[in-house]
Amino acid sequence: MALIEGMVEVPTKVGRMPSFVARPDAGGPFPAIIFYMDAPGFREELCNMARRIAKAGYYCILPDMYYRLGTIRLDLSRRTDAMTEVFRGAMNSLTNADVTDDTAGMLAFLDAQADVASGPVGCVGHCMSGRYVTTVAGRFPTRIKAAASMYGVGIVTDQEDSPHLLLGQVQGELLFIFAETDGHVPQPTVDALKKTIKKTGVKATVEQPKGTEHGFQFPARPVYAPVPAEAAWDKLFALWERNLKKAPAARRK
Repeated sequence: MALIEGMVEVPTKVGRMPSFVARPDAGGPFPAIIFYMDAPGFREELCNMARRIAKAGYYCILPDMYYRLGTIRLDLSRRTDAMTEVFRGAMNSLTNADVTDDTAGMLAFLDAQADVASGPVGCVGHCMSGRYVTTVAGRFPTRIKAAASMYGVGIVTDQEDSPHLLLGQVQGELLFIFAETDGHVPQPTVDALKKTIKKTGVKATVEQPKGTEHGFQFPARPVYAPVPAEAAWDKLFALWERNLKKAPAARRK
């Protein structure tokens, strides 16, 4: 399938956020997917994943969430301790409130695109962005209808802005896929999330594929697990299919 893709700038409260967008070259309009990056930041690896999403019939937007700091581009193939410190610092500079503001900007941008179908929006986030997809699903309950977190961190914390506290506000469907072994997400955290899901009654699935570690969905990582990774993609596309493609797409005027 041929794609139309490129860089755009999304207006936000604090400036213009560079973002990669991709969509099929025909057959629109398409449901929108917001692809929140992981801690190492904006890079071609993520653009390729956005292309895969677009080829499934979506208008995918991948924002450079570190834009407040300037332009950060890291080559993970040459990862060092110093590089890790760079992206940890960038990651820690973001807040749930920042991403909520940026998401409002992205939704406004998407609403202005003729190739984006009106109606529900989906999203996905890996690692650091598991907290963000959970947050925006609660902050924009009438828009975000299918949100997925892949081995997300920071979803259950003891802070007042902990994303799990918003689960009762979510009106869409959530998918949480954690690794079986993950030093960044202890098992008690997963158990606490399951407890909150049960308490709130939100429509959500929590899975921990056997034999997986944090980062298992990225082919370039040593921990890549192809079978669980592809199964996670299948579940992700099924989530979006049933929540975003049920009704005929409406064109924007």
